[in-house]
Amino acid sequence: MLTLHAAPVVRLTLDDVAPLHDAAVAVDGDRIVAIGPLAELREAFAQARVRQWPGVIGPGLVHDGPVPDAPSPRERIHALLRLGATAVVAAHVTDPELRAAAHRNGLAILGSPRPPALVQTGRADLAAFDAAGQCVATVLAGRLVHRRS
Repeated sequence: MLTLHAAPVVRLTLDDVAPLHDAAVAVDGDRIVAIGPLAELREAFAQARVRQWPGVIGPGLVHDGPVPDAPSPRERIHALLRLGATAVVAAHVTDPELRAAAHRNGLAILGSPRPPALVQTGRADLAAFDAAGQCVATVLAGRLVHRRS
């Protein structure tokens, strides 16, 4: 199902100096199909579900550090998702059970860090952050995998 993830601000990169305002990211399956003003995307994709997020939508984060401690590998990966991470550097998921949990959840495992970006036709990995910088939602390959209540 096509979904518009909308927010007051959309950043294409983490350091975007010219973010979009009152904008959205259109996601179909695991891909970004459009990025732009919410009004235009609502018109172009009239049948899309709209998820309205507070604050800022941007690319999911790349986690380049030790994975947080938790009772199980699954919970350790979910701790990353709650932070807005959609990728982790391979050097930090060397434990086979932790790596398997990352794969099961669809978390991208990268050989080295790279700057994340929202790109049309790219994988739909994004995160929404409130005004305090707290992650309110993480979308991983088009799936909502974390939503703060």
